[in-house]
Amino acid sequence: MAFTSAIVTKTVFGNKRVHFGTFTTSGAETGGDIDTGLRSCEEIFLQQMAAAVTADAPVINETLPVNGSAVTIVTIASADGYWMAIGY
Repeated sequence: MAFTSAIVTKTVFGNKRVHFGTFTTSGAETGGDIDTGLRSCEEIFLQQMAAAVTADAPVINETLPVNGSAVTIVTIASADGYWMAIGY
């Protein structure tokens, strides 16, 4: 099906840009690229949204920092969650 991500909030912490958002996978999809909106992503934090404890956490499939706004993540099928990216 599809992987989507959305930026929900943009702010600044000190001299760094910080963007918050969501990601959604549907069907058998197991991840994709989060568009952070940053020129360079130095850190990204992922939190899966679920009704109960999950055995598998989403992971970052990149070496940070990542130039550009696309950060590839891997999830279990049909996973939704939240992300926070820090960079500039």
